[in-house]
Amino acid sequence: MSNLPNDLMGLSVEEYNKVLEILGREPNHTELGVFSVMWSEHCSYKSSKKWLKTLPTTAPWVICGPGENAGVIDIGGGLACIFKMESHNHPSFIEPYQGAATGVGGILRDVFTMGARPIANMNALRFGQPDNAKTRHLVAGVVAGIGGYGNCVGVPTVGGECNFHSSYDGNILVNAMTVGIAQQDKIFYSAAAGLGNPVVYVGSKTGRDGIHGATMASAEFNADSEEKRPTVQVGDPFTEKLLIEACLELMATDCIVAIQDMGAAGLTSSSFEMASKGGMGVELDLDHVPARETGMTAYEFLLSESQERMLMVLKPGSEDTAKAIFDKWELDFAIIGHLTDTGRMVIKMKGAVEADLPIDPLALASPEYDRPWEPTPQQQNIDPLSVPSPLSPLATLQKLLGTPDLASKRWIWEQYDHLVMGDTVIRPGGDAALVRVRDTKRALAITTDCTPRYCLADPVRGGMQAVVETWRNICAVGARPLAITDNMNFGNPTNPRIMGQFVGAIDGIRQACIALDYPVVSGNVSLYNETAGSAILPTPAIGGVGIMEDYTKAVGIAYRDGDSLILLGETKGHLGQSIYLREMAGREDGAAPPIDLDAERTTGELVRDLIEARAVSACHDLSDGGLLVAIAEMALAANIGVDIMNKAGDLPLHAWGFGEDQGRYIVAAGRANTVLEAAQKAGVPAVVIGRTGGAAIGLKGERVMLDELRETHEGWLPNYMAVA
Repeated sequence: MSNLPNDLMGLSVEEYNKVLEILGREPNHTELGVFSVMWSEHCSYKSSKKWLKTLPTTAPWVICGPGENAGVIDIGGGLACIFKMESHNHPSFIEPYQGAATGVGGILRDVFTMGARPIANMNALRFGQPDNAKTRHLVAGVVAGIGGYGNCVGVPTVGGECNFHSSYDGNILVNAMTVGIAQQDKIFYSAAAGLGNPVVYVGSKTGRDGIHGATMASAEFNADSEEKRPTVQVGDPFTEKLLIEACLELMATDCIVAIQDMGAAGLTSSSFEMASKGGMGVELDLDHVPARETGMTAYEFLLSESQERMLMVLKPGSEDTAKAIFDKWELDFAIIGHLTDTGRMVIKMKGAVEADLPIDPLALASPEYDRPWEPTPQQQNIDPLSVPSPLSPLATLQKLLGTPDLASKRWIWEQYDHLVMGDTVIRPGGDAALVRVRDTKRALAITTDCTPRYCLADPVRGGMQAVVETWRNICAVGARPLAITDNMNFGNPTNPRIMGQFVGAIDGIRQACIALDYPVVSGNVSLYNETAGSAILPTPAIGGVGIMEDYTKAVGIAYRDGDSLILLGETKGHLGQSIYLREMAGREDGAAPPIDLDAERTTGELVRDLIEARAVSACHDLSDGGLLVAIAEMALAANIGVDIMNKAGDLPLHAWGFGEDQGRYIVAAGRANTVLEAAQKAGVPAVVIGRTGGAAIGLKGERVMLDELRETHEGWLPNYMAVA
């Protein structure tokens, strides 16, 4: 064995020895850098792909599952929905504005590179505890970055979620999702083809920003995280907008053979992946790559993660047509190489060969680990009688509505343009966003969900619950759930306990997706989300997409005056891992709530049928905070009060009101009997629990005015962010 280099660039000794075996020689500095990024956790999924292969990825409506830039599903009328969610966690912690902004830019490119016009953005954000010294700064920067990029590109940000927990103090999560629409006969893929075909670079010039960003995202943070600021990319949303329009214009021609965005690992990953998928070789001349800085080396060109760049393979003779389009949009266009039949990547610069590497061993034969894992120990169910009962349930409700996780996130989503393009039917603040499919009556329902505290207690139930909550949110507006994208955020996979969380969450996701005919079509894995050995809560964020045939039938969470409120689903008063237990009893323990997948499906289908028949005026699924929180959210959305009937029965009132039993919805209806009869026929428990009207919420002789609740609910986040 040869002497080891001083810097293995994140590779293990065993991995470096595998490099020597593949090459039959020592790599030069540039070649070692290429191996480093291609075999990083961020690019190769070496710890996770064994388990990802177990997920269900097919259905009659799935056109393209995992493996491409984004997933593709059939939404009827010759149209396809293309969507994906990705993380930009480490960059956003180091430089929150640019980290979040370029996360949005990157996921937009994943979608429009396949021929789709982006129609909506979502995000799932996790920050540290509010009293942490960095949290306010990070919230401000991330929200501004998401808004700044999305608003400038002109794609609406239509919803998302935001939680706070001390486990994210040293490692926040920024997960961005984009949904687009394309013609089914105009979907573009990334497999290179055609011996001698030109390889073309388009978009922005290449600089030194983001070099080794993929490697940085594949390691834990420690005390030197601030020094990694140069590995954070810098975005330009105005250039991205030009790139979208130029690519879509070129896609309307017959010029493109293959196309890939330059995301993590930049020119390296895009060229290797395109060549590998097509079974081709590539020869690149870096002298032709547009550069915005002087004196850049081959290593820097290949590993830069400068934004707003794409790589294409064009049909011979189409170069002038393509160049004219990119010239019109004032974007760089350069022929930087051609396809070969050698199966090798040959990189030249200034007449010298800087790298000569076999493609498939880098793109396909990266290490695949079956890491040791330990199942998470089961926690005990919590007896509701062991948890203190409040003297006043409505005073408790008011307090809970002002806690960081349950407080209104209006301060966040009002910084996003959620109405640009004019197709947003249901705005942020409800269960799922709803965005019209232009020139049709159809609309796409979109949501992101995860409850990390459940995942910590029981990763299987937590993964399952993240899927079924997206299912419920989509059903709650009247849409039919079609498919999901996942964003698996976890700590260090070399820790068997952490790896066990990942394995458990995948199992839960798999079970839920199979039971609901709700496949996984795309996703992202983000590991090493920990600082100095302290890991985040396991956070398998799920993005769900559904279709509604007639968006005029959709409902939100705001009910009408004089409606009856009907609770659908079974209530047992589960308090384990609940917001009530954490905020009112100071405890984060107990078993996560159980999930009945058959009941979830039955109840969701009942809800959709009721909405389709226009039998209900509003619907809200029950999640964090339980029944009383959901009712309060509906009341505040409608600005109409409600008298709640105490139907706790043998349950303690706090367990009935704040328990987080799964599979439940509240529907509002002018004719309660219609709903009750339909529920009985479907075998779904249903009970009338309230009558809407007035300006207060009433329960057991107590009343709290909506204005008071609104001040508490809407006030926490703006007041928190206003502190200098």
